[in-house]
This record gives sequence, structure tokens and C-alpha cells, in this order.
Amino acid sequence: MEQRVTLITLGVSDLGRAKAFYEALGWRGQEVQETVFFQAGGLGLVLWGRDELAEDCGLEAGSPGGFGGIVLAHNVRSEAEVDELLAVVERAGGTVTKPAAVNAIGFYSSAFTDPDGHAWEVAHNPGFPLAEDGTVTLPDFGAGS
Repeated sequence: MEQRVTLITLGVSDLGRAKAFYEALGWRGQEVQETVFFQAGGLGLVLWGRDELAEDCGLEAGSPGGFGGIVLAHNVRSEAEVDELLAVVERAGGTVTKPAAVNAIGFYSSAFTDPDGHAWEVAHNPGFPLAEDGTVTLPDFGAGS
């Protein structure tokens, strides 16, 4: 696994309130399908409903000691790399919480937790291409609209 984070997704209880907070800090985001995307240097910060985010990772939002409202994302260059990384995760002691598959949005993803329960998504999303150095640049979701 390359040492990098591509997206940080924060599960929020009120998307409008969360978006307004970050905008009050000077951040400018794009809202797409009840999700807000912020370009944050070489990575993206994403705001998404807490319950939807937990479900997407195969977790329960309200369980004690369970989902903490944050999922770290590691984007890769192919579907095969998603599968390879999941095998490494399991060997290292992680737990796959959502098997790799094409998700509801249309790209290949999976989710796992580390031994402390921190949630990660592993995804191959051609819409979020990776540069040679592993950085991701969020697309302009308004282009072509």
C-alpha cells in the first residue's frame, strides 16, 4: 500500500450545517448528490450523511465503539489493485467490512477497518484519476451541466 491518503470523508448529521461551517472557514466546495467535495491541497475532504457513509462501509452508524463518522479513502489505479490490497489488509489483521464490488455510484470499491476499528475505503474510481505521485485532483462536477 502506498503511503498516502486521497480522500477524507466526514460523516455528518446535518449536511447543510456542516457545509456552512467549512464555507465560514473560507473553504469552497461542490455539492453533488447530497455530498460536498472540497479540494484540500493534494487530497479531497468530503462531507456526507453519517448514516449513508456507515452503510456504504458495511458498518452500523450508532453502535457503541463502532463507526466513528470518519472513513479514510485510498484510491488505486485498477480493480485488481483493490482486490490485492484487501488480501494484504486481511493478512495484516484488518477486517474487510464490505467486499469489493461495483458500488451504487458505479465504481469498484470495498471497505475495511484496521485493528482499532478505523474505517477505510479502497476504490478504483476512473473519475478520480491519480497522478504519477499518487495525488488525486477532484473533477469539476459542474462541467458539462
